[in-house]
Amino acid sequence: MPNTIALVDDDRNILTSVSMALEAEGFTVRCYSDGTEALKGLSAQPVDIAVLDIKMPRMDGMELLTQLRRQSHVPVIFLTSKDDEVDELLGLRMGADDYIKKPFSQRLLIERIRALIRRGERARERDEPQGEPVIVRGQLVLDPVRHLCTWSSASVELTVTEFLILKSLAHRPGHVKNRDQLMDAAYGEHIYVDDRTIDSHIKRLRKKFKAVDTDFAQIETLYGVGLSIPRSLNPSLGSLIGSAAASLGGGTAAAGAGRSRR
Repeated sequence: MPNTIALVDDDRNILTSVSMALEAEGFTVRCYSDGTEALKGLSAQPVDIAVLDIKMPRMDGMELLTQLRRQSHVPVIFLTSKDDEVDELLGLRMGADDYIKKPFSQRLLIERIRALIRRGERARERDEPQGEPVIVRGQLVLDPVRHLCTWSSASVELTVTEFLILKSLAHRPGHVKNRDQLMDAAYGEHIYVDDRTIDSHIKRLRKKFKAVDTDFAQIETLYGVGLSIPRSLNPSLGSLIGSAAASLGGGTAAAGAGRSRR
């Protein structure tokens, strides 16, 4: 069954040309010319990926993303103006998975879409019985199969990108990972995005954990090198099973696709 892509832009030329390119690659495409129309359509019929322009009449892309995140964790790619860095950063902090600057290559957009789809497929594979075990790092508990995250038994709702970045850090507490390694974990290899993308996701992660624990400071930055979580979060085996069971007993599902080579 072909993947369904929502394309939301008030520029009819973009809707026509991009939808034709996507359909030629085997995708099913649903086009919307404004955010209000898109919200109604996506609420009634979910899609696999949403590609949103930011500047639109009636409801812009930022507001549409806010509304979508209240009901869905569909991966989102923003289309931004060439020099609008503020929009790029704000979009990522609000939960977008990626962005592409206008004017853009249709081939680049297609490859970014495919990368997000591959990541979703890997996540579904983890739902099999042979899926990854629960990761317990002190107060942090991650269940990759059910996409659950808790901190001190409090649920922390994450997008897929945020979850994969955090899981990469949690695999080896005390081990510093650079942006390239975190981007590979979140997006897969051979997908290139700006360094600021990871920085924005890290800021959003910290904000979400501080919402449940104002003293949270366990995502550490070693400037010029990378990020890590403290080695002290690596628990003894004796505390692992009980902590995981207690934390994930009533958790809330987390949700959910580069590197700079400049």
